[in-house]
Amino acid sequence: MSRALVPKIRILIGAIVAIGPGRADLLGAITRTGSISAAAREMKMSYRRAWLLVEAMNSAFRRPLVETLTGGDGGGGARVTKLGKEVLRRYRAMESRAARSVAPELKRLSRLIAPARRAR
Repeated sequence: MSRALVPKIRILIGAIVAIGPGRADLLGAITRTGSISAAAREMKMSYRRAWLLVEAMNSAFRRPLVETLTGGDGGGGARVTKLGKEVLRRYRAMESRAARSVAPELKRLSRLIAPARRAR
């Protein structure tokens, strides 16, 4: 069985990750669920971890990517802002373009990788 090789992009500000695959997935999950806690559950991570990632993304950009909503009859929640949607769209476009551009080299590289070993 072959293992798929997938390039991963991380956009760094110095040593700080502004956006990367996990953060992009979290933005997508918040968009779908309307909640940081539901997104965290969907991604099998703690609420605290998700919250820290949201805070890190929000502080890396000029304006927040995620806004929290106050409670009430319908409860609280969160929403991905217009900027957050734009950042996610641009990030996914970069991922797609990068994957296409490195595909020939990745195919050659895959021939050099050791086969998966079975667990004993």
